[in-house]
Amino acid sequence: MKTAASSKTSVVLDARIHELNALGDWRGKTMARVRALIHQADPAIVEEQKWAKATNPDGVPVFSHNGIVCTLEIYKNSVKLTFAKGASIKDLAGLFNSSLDGNVRRAIDIDESTTIDERAFEDLIRAAVTLNT
Repeated sequence: MKTAASSKTSVVLDARIHELNALGDWRGKTMARVRALIHQADPAIVEEQKWAKATNPDGVPVFSHNGIVCTLEIYKNSVKLTFAKGASIKDLAGLFNSSLDGNVRRAIDIDESTTIDERAFEDLIRAAVTLNT
């Protein structure tokens, strides 16, 4: 996938998606779809890796445009997108379903049975970018 991303970040994320897809893990396909939707919503978005540590040497994939838009993490039973300024975004479609009590962040937990409302998701991405610009 050609992106405005740093090459290291794209390589790390590509490898993780490929690894999950090779295992037949639904999370790989979901990560790839969400990533594609993010880039469709904002072709100028940049992929970064942040917060690398011993327990997570690759760090966390972060999508940025004049600041953090969202992070993309995988857990045992979900793919999680955390929007840095999610509490300030109008979520008319009700996609946010996690971190709802926080003052700043909001998140979307996607499980294997979740159908993503692609148009509403892209609207959230664009709204997050607008907050940063």
